[in-house]
Amino acid sequence: MAFWIASSPHNHSQAETSSLMRLVIYAVLPGIFAQWYFFGWGNMVHIALAVTTAIVCEFIVLSLRSNKSHIKKQLFDGSAILTAILLSISLPAIAPWWISVLGTAFAILVVKQLYGGLGHNPFNPAMAAYVMLLISFPIQMTSWQPPLALMTIDLDFNNTIATIFTGFTSEGYSVEQLRTNIDGFTMATPLDTLKTNLGLGLIVSETITTTIFTNNLPFGLGFAYGWEWINIAFLAGGIVLIAKKAIAWQTPVSFLSSLFICSFIAYAISPDSSASTLFQWLTGGCMLGAFFILTDPVTGATSTKGRMIVGALAGLLVYLIRSYGGYPDGVAFAVLVCNMSAPLIDQYTRPRTYGHSINQQPTAMPDSKTTQQRESK
Repeated sequence: MAFWIASSPHNHSQAETSSLMRLVIYAVLPGIFAQWYFFGWGNMVHIALAVTTAIVCEFIVLSLRSNKSHIKKQLFDGSAILTAILLSISLPAIAPWWISVLGTAFAILVVKQLYGGLGHNPFNPAMAAYVMLLISFPIQMTSWQPPLALMTIDLDFNNTIATIFTGFTSEGYSVEQLRTNIDGFTMATPLDTLKTNLGLGLIVSETITTTIFTNNLPFGLGFAYGWEWINIAFLAGGIVLIAKKAIAWQTPVSFLSSLFICSFIAYAISPDSSASTLFQWLTGGCMLGAFFILTDPVTGATSTKGRMIVGALAGLLVYLIRSYGGYPDGVAFAVLVCNMSAPLIDQYTRPRTYGHSINQQPTAMPDSKTTQQRESK
């Protein structure tokens, strides 16, 4: 059984699912490398755990459901592996091992296979699993480590393995001690730090400028230390996907434009309480969501207008959640809302069928009695 990914109503360059999935995996590699460079081996370990879990779960379900001769092809079509990768790179690098295993099992067994497998899932499996983990295990899902350059403890490969599987390094340091930077402050993500400081009455310039000179918090050159390069790496991979016509450009462009407009208006009105557009673009999961999550051909909109509306809606939701919601980043929640809205948006934005007018009424077929009367006349 061959799966084909093609956008309705017509697409002249169809690609087999496995080829498309491999291309997306290759495109996400620059972002993975950037994560490794700034935050160490943690996400690499979670990728290995998640991919293994995804293959095992997929094999179990396919063994119960599919023709035995088709299991290998469906198992390695790349969809489950891509889901595992997207989830694992969204997790904190030093999260416990069972977080990635549980999340991946939920993504494959519940979000994907429970609805019928590839092409039938209404929600993006990686983001649905991420939200489930965030709501169920908020402490583990918010244990973000500082960049390696700001850590007081050497987090090499062996220490990373020990921390993920036991909660302590080889020398006995806990996760909370690993999160303490060179000045003795517990680190958080830039978005979380900014939201917390604004709630304490500080202004944006005080938060960013102070941290640049004291290194107390995770801000680099006015954006977010390490995170800006990670987002740029995902942006580069996304541009490759657009150039290869693996994804439609409308969704990411609309998403980034919507986030730009919202943040620009807020920054123009109140720069003391609103972060700049570049800060919004280069922190959190912005570029990952724009190019690798929202562009999912299964759970996203299929019409051109629909993609633009979905992207704009996601950008608006991300800004509102970041600014007024209870979570510092809102990409995953915005994606799930857009997944729910995509069928309705497609219903009202699908192209009109040529040869029919809007107000055209169907012509009633004459019955046999009427026909006989006309012929007799």
